[in-house]
Amino acid sequence: MNDKTIEKTTPAGVDRTSSQGRTTIADTVVSKIAGIAAREVNGVHALGGGASRAVGALRDRIPGSSTNHAQGISVEVGEKETAIDIQLVAEYGVAISDLASGIRSNVISSVERMVGLTVVEVNIEIQDIYIESEDDSDASISEPRVQ
Repeated sequence: MNDKTIEKTTPAGVDRTSSQGRTTIADTVVSKIAGIAAREVNGVHALGGGASRAVGALRDRIPGSSTNHAQGISVEVGEKETAIDIQLVAEYGVAISDLASGIRSNVISSVERMVGLTVVEVNIEIQDIYIESEDDSDASISEPRVQ
């Protein structure tokens, strides 16, 4: 048997062909894996910039819709390597350097393990800091300030 694998990039993503058949991995697969892996890290409040989070919030309100796991993630996928850009909102109080390190570690291990591509870089852009305000807590149910 010939176990030789040939890899090439197609418009749909990475195409791996062996003597037993072909496997195509779309760019969106890499985006979703990276998005899920980034969300698993404590200190990540949300992924995406302001506009993409607004669209995501609208999508979540539509009955029967699904969560966009690739929100805030963009990828470049080559034959054997990928580069990933992540936009996110961090929770207040989290050390951003530790957060970025944790995200990189989790995203790289998840993508390399699940897809088999080498992750050459993970660029992280902190778009905002989430601060839990009184409006977000249950304490805001008390009497209003103005009557």
